[in-house]
Amino acid sequence: MKVTESSSHYDNLEKMTVLELLQNINKEDHVVPDAVKKVLPEISSLVEKIVPRMEAGGRLIYIGAGTSGRLGILDASECPPTYGVSHDLVIGIIAGGDTAIRKAVENAEDDPNQAWEDILKYGFNQDDTVIGIAASGTTPYVIGGVKIAKEKGLLTGCITCNQDSPLSNEVECPIEVVVGPEFVTGSTRMKSGTAQKLVLNMISTTVMIKLGKVKGNKMVDMQLSNAKLVQRGTKMIMEATGVDEATAKDLLLTQGSVRLATEFYYNNK
Repeated sequence: MKVTESSSHYDNLEKMTVLELLQNINKEDHVVPDAVKKVLPEISSLVEKIVPRMEAGGRLIYIGAGTSGRLGILDASECPPTYGVSHDLVIGIIAGGDTAIRKAVENAEDDPNQAWEDILKYGFNQDDTVIGIAASGTTPYVIGGVKIAKEKGLLTGCITCNQDSPLSNEVECPIEVVVGPEFVTGSTRMKSGTAQKLVLNMISTTVMIKLGKVKGNKMVDMQLSNAKLVQRGTKMIMEATGVDEATAKDLLLTQGSVRLATEFYYNNK
């Protein structure tokens, strides 16, 4: 039996008080960071391979179904505003298309050929990386997608929560975060989903840092899409240059990013 489908360590959940339920969920959640820690070498190996490919013009493509697909889309969608990259540099694809982001699409994950068809809508090149996300490691949509991607010469990886799964066996860089049975048996949106989110955070953040999208510890290329981010960017420029708030904000708005504003200031000092 797959670990992700094994029976919960807890029973008679309906008889627990609200506080007992919360305490026990929290107790199980504490397992996740330790499980992620055990696979840091595998995450590192994958990132080390992704970075030069993206420097050469490749993209990072996530494919998944259900919760896993939504997590990939979440991670991909946050890269442009956070790091100022184009929307087609990190791509999240979910079985069933955009409708499946909000509503389950029946049988969408069962077609092993559809993921590659979905990838082809974005085109592909030999420097792209495809990461399949599936807690079970058995989702046909994801397995079929990475299998074809590997055959086409793309780098492939996966994030799963079972060991030695069919998905892991199809990719070059498997990441298996085994978090144990879910609090509610089989509900992989819980610990498994949390583990996948942590790993995705690690991958995209580390890649973006290595691509030069962070300076010091600041998001110097972030998009100025709201007042909060303009204020944050203004503060960054004040700290980097020593100018007053009004000057920093003017530099930011005229140059369009913290990086460009800071460079302009020092080039024209």
